Amino acid sequence: MPDHLHALMSFPRPRNIRHTISKWKEYTAKGTGIRWQRDFFDHRLRNNECRIEKAAYIRMNPVRKNLVSVPEDWPYVWNDFN
Repeated sequence: MPDHLHALMSFPRPRNIRHTISKWKEYTAKGTGIRWQRDFFDHRLRNNECRIEKAAYIRMNPVRKNLVSVPEDWPYVWNDFN
């Protein structure tokens, strides 16, 4: 999406998600000039069904915004679920 980012990520249990996201935002901001908002919203997925549902929601965002007619036309997707 042009104005925000959705991502499905997996973290090892001992990792601090807030610290990891903060460092990632810092790294990408330096390389791209992106100005990130201060915080983020996280949602823990408990099972594979939830993951599939959230992935479908994310893929439909550019369609809902009328940026493409089908999700497959949105070029800014990296899918590493396989």
